[in-house]
Parts: sequence; C-alpha cells; structure tokens
Amino acid sequence: MKEFVEFIARHLVDHPESVVVTEVDGEKTTVFELRVGDGDLGKVIGRKGQTAKSIRTLLTAASAKRGKRALLEILE
Repeated sequence: MKEFVEFIARHLVDHPESVVVTEVDGEKTTVFELRVGDGDLGKVIGRKGQTAKSIRTLLTAASAKRGKRALLEILE
C-alpha cells in the first residue's frame, strides 16, 4: 500500500524525488504519512481538496480488503 501512495503522489508533483511515504502499522489501523517538497502540497491536495479526498478514498477501499483501517496524513 505504501508503494501505491508513492506511485500516485509522484505522478502528481513537480519534484517526484522529494516524495516520501512513511507507514506506521498498528493493530487495527495503518497510518500513511505522505511528505512532499516545497510547492507541491497544493498539487497533492488539489482544488478544494478533491485530489486528497480521491487518494484517501482509494486507500480506504484498498485497506478494507485487508481488514484494516487506513489514514492518510499529507505533510509538507
């Protein structure tokens, strides 16, 4: 799943080498911290947050098949 988030983010930003995803795995929840470079935060969040919402929806659907809850934190 970490690779999935990295793949999506790297195709959205201007500086794909600065994308870093950290996965913190808990018993019932997995937290993904997505860090992007300066100036790329807006590209990942999108207009009115629609891009971030779409990424979170895909992540939630994929994690539901694994029986875990997934959270995505987007950081600059």
